[in-house]
Amino acid sequence: MSPSVVWPSSSGPRRRLLVCVALLAVLAALGGGAGEAGAASGPAAGVAGAGAGGAGAGAGAGPGAGAGAGAEAGAGAEAGAGAEAGAGAEAGTGAEAGTGTGAGTGTGAGTGTGAGAAGTGAGAGPGAEAGAGAEAGAATPERARYDVSLRSDADGGHWSGRERVSFRNASSAPLREVYLRLWGNGEDGCGTPGGPASPVVVSHVAGGTPEPPTVDCTALRVVLPEPLAHGERTSVAFDVSVAVPDRNARFGREGATRFLGNALPVLAVHDAKGWHLDPYVALGESFYALAGDFRVRLDHPTALKVPATGRTRTLPGGPGRTVTLSVADRVRDFAWAAGPFRTAAETTPGGVLVRSYWASGTPDEGVRLTRADAVASVDRFGEEFGRYPYGELDVVMTPEFGGGMEYPGLVLIGTTEEGGAVVHEVAHQWWYGIVGNDEYDAPWLDESFAQYANARFQGWDMRDCWSDVYWPDDGAELTASMAYWSQHRNEYHLVYTAGPCALADLENTLGAGTMARLLRQYARDHRYGVSTTEDFVRAAQSLTDVDLGPFWKAHHIR
Repeated sequence: MSPSVVWPSSSGPRRRLLVCVALLAVLAALGGGAGEAGAASGPAAGVAGAGAGGAGAGAGAGPGAGAGAGAEAGAGAEAGAGAEAGAGAEAGTGAEAGTGTGAGTGTGAGTGTGAGAAGTGAGAGPGAEAGAGAEAGAATPERARYDVSLRSDADGGHWSGRERVSFRNASSAPLREVYLRLWGNGEDGCGTPGGPASPVVVSHVAGGTPEPPTVDCTALRVVLPEPLAHGERTSVAFDVSVAVPDRNARFGREGATRFLGNALPVLAVHDAKGWHLDPYVALGESFYALAGDFRVRLDHPTALKVPATGRTRTLPGGPGRTVTLSVADRVRDFAWAAGPFRTAAETTPGGVLVRSYWASGTPDEGVRLTRADAVASVDRFGEEFGRYPYGELDVVMTPEFGGGMEYPGLVLIGTTEEGGAVVHEVAHQWWYGIVGNDEYDAPWLDESFAQYANARFQGWDMRDCWSDVYWPDDGAELTASMAYWSQHRNEYHLVYTAGPCALADLENTLGAGTMARLLRQYARDHRYGVSTTEDFVRAAQSLTDVDLGPFWKAHHIR
């Protein structure tokens, strides 16, 4: 995510970076934070679906979706996902629908456990055995596959249908339950008695027994019928209803545009620290997920264009409707948008298809600059951090969205005449997307790295910017979790400012060539996995004979 300030679209002097530092501090002090989803319109709205209730299941028919995934071969089969079975073949929701009990919206404000970072690195991605697969503390459930079929209303503000997720237990300990994270409820919680329900509602659960949602209705425990042994797979399926809130945010709306960031329920992570059920924070992000595969079918009015995570294609739907199919492998989340966008597409010299979507009122010059930066940066970062693996990148631009927000293969960009934060968001395709981290436990690992990459792309002179950093408290750590930053909002800008300056100072210490080699090797070693601060510290130390201990201490990296 990026701050809701205007970032330069071309090279500029270091003072432009320092202006951003000051603006970020002001935004944080005012309560808007440095959150990507927009200080201009208040705290960032959560990230997930919505709905006023699950609908009946029956013979595979998702709520209001016509034929459900069971009857309609689903995204996997229709989109030609190679040897993978489509949602219809694998999910078979027709046979599963209506067998569970509704999760409803519930109450309960349970507390999360395990704020720590997790994961094993390169082995965590689907299609590979987890590196610590035989250990009780291995990150699990892993190698998840999500098969989803949703249908929208007339303006894309409500989506309902069926979702099925299959997964493997990577831990040596039996897996007795899973948790679904319903991040879209983070801003609105469990709703109000007699008032609107939670934005995300899950019902008719099959493959396990749901309990009332906890953690402000962002966590739903599903008890499995029997313990899942190490290496075994199972699945759960459920109806899901998503109602887009009336706010301009990553999960919200602007004019005729609908943003559905983190709108789908996704699996929580369990590791040696337990289940990661951290609370939603409006400042920044709380999200943490292992990489998985998505096959998604979105049925919508033809008047709406629907950019989405993954490789997409469209098919004719019913009268006046279109079906957008998406195939996305080894991604941590799935997001989409809907609106009467203008569109353009171009293929980068490196072979990435960049699709641009912009809403009415978005400045033409800003669109031009943003498109150019997206094309240039995705190739540049591919050279620096490893090939961009998803084939397609969708860039969604609107005039009023605050800052920007990243999702795998899709970025949301507030766009002015000067462009937008697209380079920062494209950098996130690597930092959090390809190289994962627990964004609640260690937000610097993606935000600071993305902003460092952005600054280098822009040509900002950062050689001595650490000397300009004001550290408000010697006890504060750059590596602090969102639990700390949420209580010290006026300091959160340090993740975007002190963080990239610390990395620039590390470049001064190691040398430009060694720093470039470090980032490429670090990205390769943790590709599709999960990294921690300790992993990065070890990787840096391995490339030099100089003891970096004093460096980490001086730069509040602990």
